Amino acid sequence: MDDLERETPDGGLRTTGYALLGLLLFREETSGYELKQLADRTLRFFWFSPAMSQVYSELQRLLEAGLVSARRVPGPGRGRTTRLFRITPLGRERLVRWLEETEAGFPILKHSVALRLFFGRLTGTARVRDLLEDYAERLQGRISELQAIRTGIEGNPEFRYPAMVAEWGLRYYEAETAIVRDLAQRLAGEAAHEATPSPEG
Repeated sequence: MDDLERETPDGGLRTTGYALLGLLLFREETSGYELKQLADRTLRFFWFSPAMSQVYSELQRLLEAGLVSARRVPGPGRGRTTRLFRITPLGRERLVRWLEETEAGFPILKHSVALRLFFGRLTGTARVRDLLEDYAERLQGRISELQAIRTGIEGNPEFRYPAMVAEWGLRYYEAETAIVRDLAQRLAGEAAHEATPSPEG
């Protein structure tokens, strides 16, 4: 089991289950599909966005534990229904207890760009430089997304803490961009030096 999904000692819930409980606090009632969309818009910037199947399996665990309730409503298509979930008082109590009484583990960094840089000797300076420059461009996309999110929630007391996380994310991506561009420039200098003919040549 991935460390991100390790069960906690207070009853077997995974951290993702608690994350979904927390997201339910932002909606009075929501379907599993809508909860997945909310996770995609929020959690992916600092945790990870669970797959649709994972959302439903965690919701079922939460339902069986009495931490969420569900009711069926007419869904799309004839004869189909959709379940709408909401956090229960027990669920809120359990979430608060988890936040207050369990230790926040040190972040697990799984950085595919850093991994490829680590083995860069195999692909060469030019390829690694391209990798870093491409990553720096993609970081700008993340920065733009987070700026839009922060603009949409800043000033709203209900989203005070999510706004702080958005600010944290912006600073992180900006610092990451500076580091990556510095490394790319260093590699560009090395490539230029390697391409310069030696006097003996």
